[in-house]
Amino acid sequence: MMPFEESFAFDPERFPDLKSWLVRNGADVFFSSPGFSGETRCFAGLDPIKELVVDESTSREQLKEFAFSGFGPCFGYMSYTYGMMLRGIRTDKKSFFPLGHLKKYALLLRYDASTDVVRISGLDAGQVSLLVKIVSELPLQPKPIPFPDLGQPQVSMNKFAYEAGVSETLERIRQGWTYQLNLSTRMYWPCMPLDPSEIFLGLHTAFGAPFYAYVSSGRYRILSTSPELFLRVREGEVLSRPIKGTLAVPGDPVTSVAEVDEKLLYELTESDKECAELSMIVDLMRNDISINCAYGSVRVENHKSVFVVDNLLQMYADVRGMLRQDRDCLDLFLDAFPGGSITGCPKKSSMRIIDELEPHSREVFCGSMLIIENERCMDSSIAIRTAVADTVCGDLYYWAGSGIVIDSQPDREYRETMSKAGKFLGVAAK
Repeated sequence: MMPFEESFAFDPERFPDLKSWLVRNGADVFFSSPGFSGETRCFAGLDPIKELVVDESTSREQLKEFAFSGFGPCFGYMSYTYGMMLRGIRTDKKSFFPLGHLKKYALLLRYDASTDVVRISGLDAGQVSLLVKIVSELPLQPKPIPFPDLGQPQVSMNKFAYEAGVSETLERIRQGWTYQLNLSTRMYWPCMPLDPSEIFLGLHTAFGAPFYAYVSSGRYRILSTSPELFLRVREGEVLSRPIKGTLAVPGDPVTSVAEVDEKLLYELTESDKECAELSMIVDLMRNDISINCAYGSVRVENHKSVFVVDNLLQMYADVRGMLRQDRDCLDLFLDAFPGGSITGCPKKSSMRIIDELEPHSREVFCGSMLIIENERCMDSSIAIRTAVADTVCGDLYYWAGSGIVIDSQPDREYRETMSKAGKFLGVAAK
C-alpha cells in the first residue's frame, strides 16, 4: 500500500473524460470498455519513480525484487522476443524494442466501474490531494480528432506471401513438427503525422475491448486493444482465458452475442476446425499453469463460450487453478510465457517455425501487458490487436495473424488475418 490515499464517488458518464485526460497527460493506462462482464477496473500510473528495462541479463530474481518490493503495484509489458529468450530460441532478426519494461509510480489512480469509486494513492499527500481535485473537476474533453487517410501500409507478408506461409505451415503439420501454429504479418506506416494518444483514444471510441492499455516505453508508445486475458491471479486463484476460433459477423456491426444470428453461433461452435484450435490451446494452457498450481486444482470451465469484439465472434474457455503456496504470480507468468494461443502446439517447436516463416520481428506483439500488485495478485493480457508508435520518427507498426491447423485453408486464413487488422485499418483510414 502507498502511504496516502483518498477515495471518492465518480460519475460513470464522465469516464471518457477521465480516460482522455489520463492518456493526454502522459499516464500509463490499463482499462476495459463497458459491456465486458467482469472487466470493471481501470488503473493509471503517473510520475514514474522507478523503472526496470528488461534485457538478456535480467534474472527472474531481479524481476521479482522490482515487482514485489517498495510501494504500490507495477505496470508494464513483456515482449514476445523476451518469450523467445525464455524458451531458448535464438533469432537473427534485429529487434528495435526493449525485451520488457516495468514501472512503479509516485501516483496511482484506480477506478472500479462496479462501484463507481475512484481511489488515488501516492507517496506525497499534497500530490494526492491535487490529483483528487483535478479528477473531481475535470472539464469535458474534446472528442478524438478525425484521422486522415493514411493510405495502404507496407506489409511484411502480402496476400501471396501469407498464403504461402500457411501452405508451408500445413506441410510442417503433416511432417509432425507442429499441430497448430499462429502465423502473423506486420503492417507499417512510415512517418505517420498523428499523435499516438489520439489514435488510441479514437480506437477506444470506435471499438470496445476488455484489455485496453496505453504505455510509454522510451521513444515508443504501445497502443494495445486486446480482447484476450492471458493470466489473472486473485489471492492465488488463477484464471487463463485463451481465445481460439473466429468468425466474422456479416452486415451491420454488433456488440453482443444476443444480436447475433443463432446460425452463426452454431457455425462457429460446431466447426471441427475452430473447435480443434480451441481444444488444443486449452490443453496447452492446462499444462502451462499446472507447473505452478496445486495438484488437482486445474480445471476447464465454460468451454466453447463466445463473445463479440471488433465485429468478430470469438470462442474461448476458462482454465482455472490455485497457485501453490511456494510459488508467486511471476513464477506462473514466466513459466507459461508467451501465451499458447499466439504460439501454437507444441510451443517451442512452433515458435522456432514462426521465427523461420515470419520475415519480421514481433516485438511486443503477442507478448503481454501486465499489472503486478503483489506476489499473489496480477493481471496480464495477450498483446494482440496491438500497435507500436515511434515518437521520434513517426513510424507506426501493427500486427495481425491467425491460428493454423490441418484443416486450414490459406485463403480463409488470410481473410481472417485481415479481419483482425480491420479495426486498426478502419480507424487509421478515417
